[in-house]
Amino acid sequence: MLSGATGRLVRTELTLMKREPVTLTFVFAFPVITMLIIGGSFGTEPDIAFDGINPSHWYVASYLTVVIAATGLIMVPVHLASYRERGVLRRFALAGFPRWSFAIAQFVTGSVAVAASSLLLLAVAAPVYGIPTPTGWLPLLAALAFGTVAFVSIGVLLGMTLPSARAAQAVGLLLFFPSFLLGAGGPPPHVMGSTLRGIAHVLPLTWLTDAVRGPWLGLGTASGSLALTAVTALAASLAALRRSRV
Repeated sequence: MLSGATGRLVRTELTLMKREPVTLTFVFAFPVITMLIIGGSFGTEPDIAFDGINPSHWYVASYLTVVIAATGLIMVPVHLASYRERGVLRRFALAGFPRWSFAIAQFVTGSVAVAASSLLLLAVAAPVYGIPTPTGWLPLLAALAFGTVAFVSIGVLLGMTLPSARAAQAVGLLLFFPSFLLGAGGPPPHVMGSTLRGIAHVLPLTWLTDAVRGPWLGLGTASGSLALTAVTALAASLAALRRSRV
């Protein structure tokens, strides 16, 4: 259970989240619109380029990880950096809030944003492309949980490090779009050149996407990618909590 002060902070952050155009655009609108466009571009027949999977289902699964990345790389750091830039965190500290409580509030808010946007994406995808039944619920849920922790923690770390909201937005977009194109929402790995595949293989979003697509689409447990995502979640959360204390 969250303490009373932290709970109030979470409720305030959830209210503010709904008023931010960056949140509405990149976390809620962008993944859904892009999923509809890209998912309909390759048809619905199983394709060898997509490991023999229906391309639409491939992208439905992939775009859940786009939601997570957009939340962690764009929404959280911009919001947190804007608070730091305006001195809001200092006022919270003077009001008796521990610095770590704000990091926890951002994690909870980010997790709620991921859950809400994911449900929206699935609700739109269901009547258009259909939603495949996962073949492995436990590894799929573990991948989504670890991925959310990893990317929201990265967002907290960026927001607590970068000097302004503008800097956070610039860095977040620079990290998001290459990850998005190579690690989740762009072309399948089989049609990429060797250089692009090599870059994609070291991206945390690629690990997360593989860990989600594998058990969801019957492509295997993707245990290696799941392990890398879990290690990223642990390292990023520890770094974010440590940075939030300074």
